[in-house]
Order: sequence, then structure tokens, then C-alpha cells
Amino acid sequence: MSIILDHVNYIYGGDTPLAVKALDDICLQIPDGEFVGIIGHTGSGKSTLVQHLNGLLKATSGHIYFNGEDIYDKDYDMKKLRSRVGLVFQYPEHQLFEIDVFTDVCFGPKNLGLDKKETELRAFDALQKVGLPSELYYQSPFELSGGQKRRVAIAGVLAMEPEVLVLDEPTAGLDPKGREEILHQIKALQTQTGMTILLVSHSMEDVAEYVDRIIVMNRGSVLYDDEPRKVFAHYKELESVGLAAPQVTYILHELKNRGLPVDVNATTIEEAAGTVMKALGRHSGNNMRE
Repeated sequence: MSIILDHVNYIYGGDTPLAVKALDDICLQIPDGEFVGIIGHTGSGKSTLVQHLNGLLKATSGHIYFNGEDIYDKDYDMKKLRSRVGLVFQYPEHQLFEIDVFTDVCFGPKNLGLDKKETELRAFDALQKVGLPSELYYQSPFELSGGQKRRVAIAGVLAMEPEVLVLDEPTAGLDPKGREEILHQIKALQTQTGMTILLVSHSMEDVAEYVDRIIVMNRGSVLYDDEPRKVFAHYKELESVGLAAPQVTYILHELKNRGLPVDVNATTIEEAAGTVMKALGRHSGNNMRE
């Protein structure tokens, strides 16, 4: 197992009258190579959860294991953990600060103590992986579009060659085209490298197309943890906690209510199109026989 969370609790403002329990007895296992979506409304605990994975926050109680080692052991190398578990924050400008894109992406591997040649090779490879056009490498990162900044922020983490990539709301503030491009690039990266990826979002639409597994957070606890089609089967319960299933789920349920024998568990547009076409063919055949 790559990451194990064992009865993890976290309290903001502990020992004060304003204490808030942000994580409540979290037990999770994240195997190597899995693409996981972490979903929840604002304040559900999803961002707090992922900030524990590379030690930015320390659990009030409980244990976190990375590759079999307890990250809270006295002699554990936290710097090494942060090079192995890379976190890309919601707002990329928080991670960009150098004079040009290439120098910015070089910062992480350089900080690991790598020589100039290895640092630059890693930066170049990372920028290629995120699909940033080469003509932008020597522009100021602050002159880029929102989607381009996200790519640079992701490249800066990839250049450190982490085993796990955590992306906190990577599509926040982007238009639909920008969101699709970023998510497609992330999925391509996961497919090509086999890297473990955790994608934090408040939108079911963002994860439905790409992830292998969805963890739904609500009030600091895990509400659901399963493959997408099984999570979306609880769409009424999701609505009660401020979330919603993908639009295809509602469309398929409406079609079934109107008598079309569709598979309501389809989760992507392609799957939905397939089950609708199959149902229409079957429906048409039945009408002909009648």
C-alpha cells in the first residue's frame, strides 16, 4: 500500500473555545497507481485531508503510513516525504515565483540538491508531460492564462518525480475548455506513468470521466468510498449533502422513468450514449414485433 490513514483526526484550534473537528476518524488505503477523486462541498474536510498526506498538517491523533513507514515517527524524514508526495494547490500563483517558467519548474529538483544538468532535464521533461508549448518556457509565469499556470504548477511538482501527485481543485476558475484540457492531461499523465493521483474537487462532473474511485467527504468524515458507478447510485443522498451526480445520471434516470431500458449506472458521456443507443435499438425492435 502506498498510503494508509489509520483513525486520523484533526482539530483546528484545539484547546480553544473555537475548536472545530475537521477530520473525524478517517481510515483509508490508497494503493499504488490508483486514480482517486476526493469529492465534497466547501468545508467537508477534503483539502484538510490531503494536506496531511505530505505532512503540511499533522493529525491531532491517529497515524499515516507511506510505503509502510509511519510519517509521525520521531526520525522520519519529512523532507523526503514531500519530494515523494507532491501537492499542487488550488491557486497556482501561490506556487509560482521565478522570473520565467523554466526557472520556476527547476526550483523543486534544484532544492533536492540535484546538479544543473539533471535539474534542467527534469524540468524539460515535466513541461513536456503537462503539454505546455515550448515557446512559453521563458515567459514570466504571471503572464500566462489560468490553465497555463496550472500546467506550470503541476510541472514544478512533477520535476521532483513524486510517487504520488495530489491536485487540490486544479480546475477551479477555469472555463469548460480549460477544465477539460487540464483533466485530460492529468489522466494522460496517470496512464503514461502509472503514478498515484488524488484529484480533489467539489464537482462530480470533474471526476466522473477520469477516476477509478471516489471518496466522498462530508463534515470531516468519509461518506462514500467506492467506484464511481456505485457512488453515483446514491445520487439522492449526495444531493442531501450539497453535491450532485453527473448530468448523465439524471438524464438516464429520467429516460428509464419514461420507459426506456437504459443502464442508469453509466457514468460517462460515452457510456451513456452507448446504453441509450442499445436501449433505442431494443425498443425499436420491440415496437416492430408488436
